[in-house]
Amino acid sequence: MGLLDQVLGGLMGGSGGASPMQGILMSLLGGGQQGGVTGANQGMAQGLGGGQGMAGGLGGLLSSFQQAGLGHIAESWVGNGPNQPVSPQQLQSVLGDNQVQNMAQQAGMPQQDFLSQLSQHLPNAVNGMTPNGQLPDEGSMSV
Repeated sequence: MGLLDQVLGGLMGGSGGASPMQGILMSLLGGGQQGGVTGANQGMAQGLGGGQGMAGGLGGLLSSFQQAGLGHIAESWVGNGPNQPVSPQQLQSVLGDNQVQNMAQQAGMPQQDFLSQLSQHLPNAVNGMTPNGQLPDEGSMSV
């Protein structure tokens, strides 16, 4: 069991069946590269973020926050200090309208509900994946 699976299992209640939000977090943070991601989630991960996708996983997500001028928020999740909150509107600006729409559809939720839940879970998921204040090696993130 990889770090990503452990972190998301703990955050999402550790149930045997993966919730739609857990699948989306796996796609965002793992870049859709893990063998354990379902085909639908893997396809979604490849479709995230326009032409480039989120193949960069956690590093790519952090880069997207920096490009949107919100790098300080995401860096607080990686660092050892307190996690700064992220608003649904900030997530919308980082991820973009098309990506948010696709992920909300994948989760079977209205966009605002999806963004609200993602804003609650994403900081803790990133924090859990970076216990030493550093991005994990790609091999340790597999599910």
